[in-house]
Amino acid sequence: MKKFRTPLKQVRGLGSAQDGTHHWWLQRVTAAALVPLSLWFVASIVSMSDADYVSVVTWLRSPLVTVLLLCFIWALFHHAQLGVQVVLEDYVHSEWIKIASIVAMKFASVVLGLASAVAVLKVSLGG
Repeated sequence: MKKFRTPLKQVRGLGSAQDGTHHWWLQRVTAAALVPLSLWFVASIVSMSDADYVSVVTWLRSPLVTVLLLCFIWALFHHAQLGVQVVLEDYVHSEWIKIASIVAMKFASVVLGLASAVAVLKVSLGG
């Protein structure tokens, strides 16, 4: 009689982490958010291509613009972090290099996102 069950020792550590669907949905949600935010951002920058510094600062001090820029920054860095994580998980085969790379990439993403948000808030709040 054939065995229809795989011994536990063969599959231990290889099962589902129950996290793939959440990661996949977050990538889609951030991508969907980036479409209108990117179009708005590019249109805004193009429309201000001849503007002076005071005009750009005045534009940035609008509460709506500040909120949209902060949403854009969050979606951009979070989407990039999710995408790079998938690439690292798929193409880096050394486990310790993979983990170190993911940690470093997440740290860099948080630092760069926070630095961008602080810059926007500093200009927006008149600092």
